[in-house]
Amino acid sequence: MNLTAHAACDVLVIGAGLAGIRAALTAAAEGRTVILASSANIFSGSSFFPGTWGFGLIGPENQADEADLAATIERIGCDMADPKLVQTFVSGIQPAIAEIKAQGIHLHRAANANEREFIPCFDHKHRDWNRIEAENARTVFAQRIAELGIETRPFCELLEIVVQDGLVRGAVVHEDGQIRLIACGALVLASGGFGGLFKHRLTSDDVSGSVQSIALRSGAELVNLEFMQIMPGYLSPIYKIVFNEKTFRFAQLMDSFDLPLLLGMDQGQDLLDERAGYGPFTSRLKSRLVDLALFKAQQADPSGVTVTYTQDMIEHPPELIRTYFEWMAKAKHLSMSEPAKIGLFAHAANGGIRIDTTAATRVPGLFACGEATGGMHGADRIGGLSTANGLVFGGIAGRSAAQFAAENPVQQGLGCTFEATASTDLADMLTELRELMYRAALVIRTKKGLEQALAQIDQITGRLQATVPSTSLTEKPADAKSLAASCRLKDQLMTARAILTAATLRCESRGSHFRGDHPEQDPAQSSPIVVSLQGGSIQVRFHPLAGT
Repeated sequence: MNLTAHAACDVLVIGAGLAGIRAALTAAAEGRTVILASSANIFSGSSFFPGTWGFGLIGPENQADEADLAATIERIGCDMADPKLVQTFVSGIQPAIAEIKAQGIHLHRAANANEREFIPCFDHKHRDWNRIEAENARTVFAQRIAELGIETRPFCELLEIVVQDGLVRGAVVHEDGQIRLIACGALVLASGGFGGLFKHRLTSDDVSGSVQSIALRSGAELVNLEFMQIMPGYLSPIYKIVFNEKTFRFAQLMDSFDLPLLLGMDQGQDLLDERAGYGPFTSRLKSRLVDLALFKAQQADPSGVTVTYTQDMIEHPPELIRTYFEWMAKAKHLSMSEPAKIGLFAHAANGGIRIDTTAATRVPGLFACGEATGGMHGADRIGGLSTANGLVFGGIAGRSAAQFAAENPVQQGLGCTFEATASTDLADMLTELRELMYRAALVIRTKKGLEQALAQIDQITGRLQATVPSTSLTEKPADAKSLAASCRLKDQLMTARAILTAATLRCESRGSHFRGDHPEQDPAQSSPIVVSLQGGSIQVRFHPLAGT
């Protein structure tokens, strides 16, 4: 179909979580016209996911602490984080915090900051710990968006990036039941990770995993896709709520046979005590046995593992645990004295679109930030740095995009041809995709399982290609909606293929990537994996970092 620009702006930001909002505000403050678009509501994505009680934010305690934090990120990242990105990241956290505080964002501080629970996940010491309240952030950012005249477009989904003469010129979107073209001078991708590819996920539904494929198709690269956070969460009596890992050291875990989950394991309580120090699964520590047992029990019985707590914790909970359960009681009507069922869920991505220190991709005019990107984190990520990532690189992306747009004005009268197809049975195919990713790529990965999953993706893709050409579509909104859903699933399948292919290449266990057939870390594989698209096919390669 032939499209003519429906709207135009200097900077188009796709994604309205913390990173996208920060990029939009920064670009607008630079004097550029900005459109902030989201496939869901404005204030969405992982930043505003309702399954947690607020987003944590950590940074260096002072300038002297920056070097230690940067070194710790690289160590915890198992040599998969780009040192240049890490340095840019760490040095930008406190300035970014100062900026949002000046805008009116209220940061909660710990009353008992020296309690062990306030040491960030995987870290070895206390940092500058803060918590942002979602409602306060919505209020402040909404006022700032209005003041700067940013145009917001909720329920506007990206389908394709328009690149002409080697420059990003616009984006094809689905909005109001129509396929539209928005012209822009620069484009920022901030639409989150790929948790939506998994059956059990601690993400909102707009975190679909399609943007990684869209970036690939435009010529960008991806990095560290095999690394993602896998978190314990509630299966019942509430579903899709982040489990507070700090409670593990007080927990009693029972499987479906009412037997202790760690029965027969040496030093089971020590494992739980170590597991209480971090939220996401890692293969680096002995306490990986807790997660492996939890996942195996969940596969055997989908209802999950029963968790109860010691009476001492119930009567005298540490501050962070007390605050968590106060929120749980108010928002979810669950107290710490009630038994619950937990399992493992896909959570935040540690990898994504490859960027440089200016948040630029290798496609001129295309920038990215937040969870959609990779490189500033590694195989594991310190707790509280996802929020910091959104603040720092959101600001950088906004400034870089504003500068690029000033030098490359939006093309008036932009037009393009958009080729796409619509299909049926999309819900069934998406369910099948999420099931296979949960089974083959969540916690325990093996060559056989990964190869079987890739073959199954081939089958789903073949069914998806039995389609109706877009030229036969009418102007009915339902037709455009079906077309958009088909495009989304096609891109989700490509992103899933990229993840599985990278995981197949990495024949070792490193951080959040665990290969059951290669359970130890291999020093020979101490390089990130970069993903590109060549001739329509996914290509993966080890790419040593500069100076390594």
